[in-house]
Amino acid sequence: MEPIVIVTCLALMQYFLFGLQVGQMRGKHGVRAPAMAGHPEFERAFRVHENTLEQLIVFVPVLWMYGYFVHPVWGAGLGLVFIISRFMYRAAYMKDPAKRGPGFTLGFLANVVMILWVLVVAVMGLAG
Repeated sequence: MEPIVIVTCLALMQYFLFGLQVGQMRGKHGVRAPAMAGHPEFERAFRVHENTLEQLIVFVPVLWMYGYFVHPVWGAGLGLVFIISRFMYRAAYMKDPAKRGPGFTLGFLANVVMILWVLVVAVMGLAG
């Protein structure tokens, strides 16, 4: 399960990085806490961070289920796809939020593949 642990740590480090970047944008543009709106660059960084949290709620449990029930190395590979997709999402969103689709879609697909595969394995386990 070490590959799953490593990918989970990388995903959490990415989330921390995105949070630090929100703080940098807050300082750069003078958006004082607790304000959640202000300069568009701050708002985009904030939304990337929040959307990543929303995705982690699905990603972390399904990654661990996939690693346990299917295969930890394959799960780690799909997990890396998810992490790469979040960097793609961030880069696109920071430039033009309308172009965030490919990064979002890639991460979404990685999660869907894991969810469906785990569900099939679990159902087959009950039937077998």
